[in-house]
Amino acid sequence: MEIGTAPYGSWPSPIDAALAASLDGRPEYVGAVGTEVWWTEPRPTEGGRRALVRRPADGGPALPVLPAPWNVRSRVTEYGGLPWAGTERPSGGPLVVFVHFADQRLYAYEPDAPGAPAPRALTPVSMVGGGLRWVDPVLRGAEVWCVLEEFTGAGPTEVRRVLAAVPLDGSAAEDRSRVRELTDDGYRFTTGPRISPDGRQAAWLVWDHPRMPWDGTELRLAEVTPDGRLAQPRTVLGGPEEAVAQVEWSRDGALLAVSDRGGWWNPYRVDPETGEAVNLCPREEEFGGALWKSGLRWIAALPGGLIAVLHGQGSPVLGVLDPESGDLVDAAGPWTAWQPTLAVCGDLVYGVAASPRSPYEVVELDTVTGHARAAGGRGPSGADRVDPAYYPEPLSRTFSGRGGREIHAHVYPPHHPTLRARAVELPPYVVWAHGGPTDHVPPVLDLHIAYFTSRGIGVVEVNYGGSTGYGRAYRERLREQWGVVDVEDCASVARALAAEGTADPDRLAIRGGSAGGWTAAASLAATGLYACAAIIYPVLDLAGFAAETHDLESRYVEGLAGPPQTLALISRERSPVARAERITAPFLLLQGLDDPVCPPAQAERLVAAMRGRSVRHAYVTFEGEGHGFRRADTMVRALEAELSLYAQVFRFDRTDIPRLALSER
Repeated sequence: MEIGTAPYGSWPSPIDAALAASLDGRPEYVGAVGTEVWWTEPRPTEGGRRALVRRPADGGPALPVLPAPWNVRSRVTEYGGLPWAGTERPSGGPLVVFVHFADQRLYAYEPDAPGAPAPRALTPVSMVGGGLRWVDPVLRGAEVWCVLEEFTGAGPTEVRRVLAAVPLDGSAAEDRSRVRELTDDGYRFTTGPRISPDGRQAAWLVWDHPRMPWDGTELRLAEVTPDGRLAQPRTVLGGPEEAVAQVEWSRDGALLAVSDRGGWWNPYRVDPETGEAVNLCPREEEFGGALWKSGLRWIAALPGGLIAVLHGQGSPVLGVLDPESGDLVDAAGPWTAWQPTLAVCGDLVYGVAASPRSPYEVVELDTVTGHARAAGGRGPSGADRVDPAYYPEPLSRTFSGRGGREIHAHVYPPHHPTLRARAVELPPYVVWAHGGPTDHVPPVLDLHIAYFTSRGIGVVEVNYGGSTGYGRAYRERLREQWGVVDVEDCASVARALAAEGTADPDRLAIRGGSAGGWTAAASLAATGLYACAAIIYPVLDLAGFAAETHDLESRYVEGLAGPPQTLALISRERSPVARAERITAPFLLLQGLDDPVCPPAQAERLVAAMRGRSVRHAYVTFEGEGHGFRRADTMVRALEAELSLYAQVFRFDRTDIPRLALSER
C-alpha cells in the first residue's frame, strides 16, 4: 500500500460526522426474561429514542419490543436509571413494564399476546417536566415495586423519593391513591428494592444531601410482611464515610454488597442481623463504581453460589468469583472494558463490553464452557460500515503531575492507513476532559475520537484526579479542589506530550462536556497552554450551578469546591464566568436548550461576559436537547463545528464541512 503525505488535520476520512452520530451510544440495562435476553439501545436517527429490544432464545437477531415513538428511558434525578423489568408469565409469553420518556408513566405490555394489544398505562399522567417519575422496577406478584420521584413544588429541589408499589391491573392510572408507598424514612435518594429469593426481605440503598452516592450510602433492610408491606427498615452496612455501590441477593439467600470500606469497592457477604461484612475478594481493585443511576450492576449471583463480577483498576473486565475460595477467573475475549450492567440466565451471563477495535455490544459468557461471544446490541446499522484501518490505536499511560502524583490517561495518536504528515511536523492534540467529574473513561472504540484521529488530530483522554477506577484515595484528590486538580492534571499530560515530541506545543486544545466543559473552560482561564477549546453543556459558575441545577447535584459542589460559607469566594476564584477577562483563546460553546443539569443560563452568562472583548468564539444552541446530545443531526452539527474550530485555529484546510462563524463580539 502506497503511503502519501499531507498536513495533520487535512487528511480525508470515511468516518464522517453522520456516520459517527448514527453509531453513537451503547446498549444499556441488560436483563433476562425467561430464556431471552433484553436490553435498551440508542436510536440517534430516530430522535434519540432508546429502544427496548429482545434476543430470541435460539440466538437469532435482536428485535424491537416496541416500535417508535416508544422511548424506554426514565428521568428520575434527570440521569434516569433502570427503566424496565420483565418476566415470563405462567400462562406463557413475556410481561414487561417500562417507563416511557415522553410522559414518564409506567406502562405494562405483553408483546406476544394475541392481537398484540397496545401498552397500557399503570401510573397517572404527570405535568410535563415534573410530577411523578418512576425507575428501577421489579415485578412482585400483582405489583411493580420501584422508586417513585414526586415533585412537590416548582423548583428542581422540591422533590421527594420513596419506594412504592404500583398495581399491575392499571387501577392507579387514574387514581394516584392506588399507589402504595412502602417507605417514608426521610432519605432524599434511594435505589429500587432487591427482594430476597424467598420474598421475605427487601434491601435497597439510601443517601442524603450533601453526600453523593460515592461519598457515603447506607444499605437498608426490611422484612416484607404477609400483606406486602415493609416492616421497620434498619441500616446494616454503610454510612457517611462508606459508599455501598450495590446490594444483591445470592441464589441461596445470602446478602451481598459492594462497599469501599477498605478504600476500594470490593464484594462483601453481609450478616443481616449483625451487619458483619466479610470481604469475598480483598484486592486493590474496583468491583463497583459511581452510582450515577439507580439499577447499575457490577455483581450478579449465579446458580451454585458463584458470582459474576466486573473488576479491575481503571477499566473493569468480567470475571466469575468463587466466594468460598476467593478464586477469580476472567472471561476470555477481546473486550477490555465493561459497563455496569449484568444479567444472568441459567449458566449464561450477559453484559455490555467494548474494546479498542469494537464498539459497545452485548456479550454472552457461558460460565460452564468459558466461551464468550457477541450477542448483539450494535444497533440496526451495525459498525461494519467502518473500515477498521481507520481506527486509532490507544495507548494507556501514566503521567506524573504536581508533587509526583500519578495521572492516568489514554493517548490516541493520529492514524490513517495511507497518509502521514511530513517528519518535521508535529500533530495537533486535543485533551478530552471527561464529565462527572466522578467518572472514568476507558480506552475503547469511540467514533467521535476516530473522527478526529483519522483526520490527523491526536486525542488524549485524561482520567484526572477525582476519577473512578483507582480507589477512594484517587477519587478524594478532587475534594474541594475542582478547578484546580483537574485543570493541573490535564495540563500536566498536555505538557508531557509536547515535551516528549508527541504533540505540537503550539497546537494544543482542550474539550469536554458537563463537568469536562467546566475543566475545559477553567483551563482557558487558568493557563495559557491551549490554543482553543470546545466547551459542551458545561458548568461555568459554581455558585450559579448550586442554585440552578437539579436536585441530585445541588449539593455536589460542597464536596468539589467547599462548604456554602466559602462557595462565593471559591466561585469568584475558579469559575470561568468570574474569570472571563483571563480567557484569550478562541472557543466553541455548545448547549442544549432543554438541559436541566447545566441550564443554558450558565452558558449565556459566559457569552455575556465575553461581549466587547476581541476573543473569537461561537455559541451554538440546540432546541430539544438536554444534558448529553442524543439526536443524530445535533451530533453532526456539533462535530463539524468542533472540527471547523480546530481547522481555523490550527490553520489547516477543511472544505468538506461548514465553516464555523467565530465572532469577536
